[in-house]
Amino acid sequence: ALGKLNSYNSQTYFEEALSLAQSINDADVAYEWQQQLGNLFQKQGKSERAIEAYGAAIDSIIKVRDNLLHSNLDTQFFFYEKVEPVYRNYMRLLIAEQYPNFERKVIETNQQLQLAQLEDYLKCGKLDLIALDKIDDFAGASAIIHIIDLDDTIQVFAQFPDFSIHHHSADSKLVKNHVNALLSILQNKELISNGKNLITPHSQALYKQLIKPLKKSLPSSGTLVFVLDKSFQSLPMGILYDGKDYLFQHYSSSETLGSKVRQPRALSQEHSNALIGGISTFAPSFYDPDAPKGLKPLPDVEAEIANVKKQTNSSIGLLNKEFNTKRFSEELNKKDFTILHLTTHAQFSSISKKTGFLTWDKLVNIGQFGTLLKAKAQIRQDAIELLVLSACQTAKGNKISALGIAGVAAQAGARSIIATLWLVDSKSSVVLMNEFYKNLKSGIHKAEALRLAQISLMAIPEYNNPYHWAPYLLVGSWL
Repeated sequence: ALGKLNSYNSQTYFEEALSLAQSINDADVAYEWQQQLGNLFQKQGKSERAIEAYGAAIDSIIKVRDNLLHSNLDTQFFFYEKVEPVYRNYMRLLIAEQYPNFERKVIETNQQLQLAQLEDYLKCGKLDLIALDKIDDFAGASAIIHIIDLDDTIQVFAQFPDFSIHHHSADSKLVKNHVNALLSILQNKELISNGKNLITPHSQALYKQLIKPLKKSLPSSGTLVFVLDKSFQSLPMGILYDGKDYLFQHYSSSETLGSKVRQPRALSQEHSNALIGGISTFAPSFYDPDAPKGLKPLPDVEAEIANVKKQTNSSIGLLNKEFNTKRFSEELNKKDFTILHLTTHAQFSSISKKTGFLTWDKLVNIGQFGTLLKAKAQIRQDAIELLVLSACQTAKGNKISALGIAGVAAQAGARSIIATLWLVDSKSSVVLMNEFYKNLKSGIHKAEALRLAQISLMAIPEYNNPYHWAPYLLVGSWL
């Protein structure tokens, strides 16, 4: 009886506090009381009221997003401790209660969460993106696959162009164990000598949990667009293994954050002019305090620059001292480049100031890159269609460091970005990039051009190891 009385008193107190916050139009405070009510109703088993309270809290969070971004709070800590749990509890309840049309509601809520996560990372306002399911016929994609981590369960939703949705749950403990093992292997030098044997037990187990239950609904080949939760963002989905083939051997793929992209559009071959930058020797930027430690010069940079110039039109290459921040900025503003190809050390981190790429003189972090491109936008109209970072890596041991890839794409205003999840062998990179640009030149869309280049690389015995072909990731438009 005393417990019920305490619950009743708490509910009355929360409702009065919420009423006061709403009366003075204070959404910053209102969402916290709405969240508290949601928690309380959930404990009481009042699921419908909990769903209503969490939904209202999310509406309030959306209203105050700009206030939170420009406050003096440690917003990343605040986001993960205070904001993210509201979205996840809401999705968990929608699924548990089989709420009417819950599939679409969960997908929409996950979309809002991931965009809020990206905006928090970038400390920016609303991004100009279009929802994937608003694109006619998914722009040729076969399916949009959402993989959502709700701690005690992994939820998989697949949307199809005919508006149908497949849903299944995966074993959370099993999936996370294999993801962790796979990420550890992928970031370890042992991968170079014994790649396939180390990877396939884990990638096959993940295939069975994540892809096999929806395989009957998929065509035998096509393009898959993945919307991945933070636990999966550093994982190249193409390495999932069905016991015979890797996923990328049948499907090209793209990843997006929050089910939204810039309007997909194919690259015009007539206007495929590139600005290419690279560093092949020790540079002052190697000692930038925010740069990765222990950097060494990248071999074969000159060969990669020459190949990209050959495969594109009216392109400019900047090598070593020429690839300094001032010259890079000047060239960027002189001409409407549709492709920006950088073969230089780059790192993606959960810390935005450590996410960026090296020019000759400094590490250009994500914010500084955005400033350079905003200056370009005031002079030149065309957006960057394709940004390629061919010598980058994600910070080890941090699952959300791949968020930086989406962050760079957003700041660049790029329709698509190709990046590597770990530092690859430079000779194999030259081969793959040459094949990729050849495919683009023949009119093949970006995701398929990358897939075919990976298959070509895999067919060369010395590059058959997943270390060479697996790390390439396309984020954004697949066309």
